[in-house]
Amino acid sequence: MKTEDGFEMQFGVNHLGHFLLTNLLLGLLKNSAPSRIVVVSSKLYKYGEINFEDLNSEISYNKSFCYSRSKLANILFARELARRLEGTGVTVNSLHPGIVRTNLGRHVNIPLLAKPLFNLVSWAFFKTPLEGAQTSIYLASSPDVEGVSGKYFGDCKEEELLPKAMDDLVARKLWDISEVMVGLLK
Repeated sequence: MKTEDGFEMQFGVNHLGHFLLTNLLLGLLKNSAPSRIVVVSSKLYKYGEINFEDLNSEISYNKSFCYSRSKLANILFARELARRLEGTGVTVNSLHPGIVRTNLGRHVNIPLLAKPLFNLVSWAFFKTPLEGAQTSIYLASSPDVEGVSGKYFGDCKEEELLPKAMDDLVARKLWDISEVMVGLLK
């Protein structure tokens, strides 16, 4: 699927939408400093790649890969934004909320006979929405992370990132292309 603006849906919603909204709010965030930006990503970023030759998945499309790419883009965006906001009093961090029991997976096709087993597993092992929100709440409000910026968290603890999620050159190029894609630059 594509967004109304013609972007691959997951990249458009998960990355470009957040990129644009955050950029439109930057003046207010700076004027309100100290302030915090919290970017929700996913550990599935590990399976994504930023392919600048096919960023909109026109050549090759795989919905799982596109989701992972959008989550990698979230982390790269957060890191680049943190770099750009150094010294402003605005911090930026990203996080993995865990596997949360929500209806976001409603478009995943699970065979009818497997649904009861899946529902049982999800109730046993997935986080509730309240549990899944804890790291976001922590990053938005805890004095423990005051002044901390450009990091990635899971379960309210800082986590290591793979090198591809810390590639500053890719983050800057993605930023530049995203500015053009959302119309911030011509």
